[in-house]
Amino acid sequence: MNPTTPELEQVVALAQNLSPLDKVRLVERLMATLEETLEEVDKRPRKSLLGVLSQFGPAPSAEEIDEARREMWGNFPRPIL
Repeated sequence: MNPTTPELEQVVALAQNLSPLDKVRLVERLMATLEETLEEVDKRPRKSLLGVLSQFGPAPSAEEIDEARREMWGNFPRPIL
């Protein structure tokens, strides 16, 4: 870290010595910069859910899903009525 950059503990210690009004002003300034940063992050293009899952290949068909269910539940004990 840059030697002139204060550590979090130093900043907190300095902020403790501020008046309540100055603490509010400090928080307002920090929130404004945080809001700007979050807006920049929000502007990035997002990948669609289909794009995220595309690496796994095509989805199984309804028939394949039904077949897998029959295989999984085929030997499951049924209640005696």
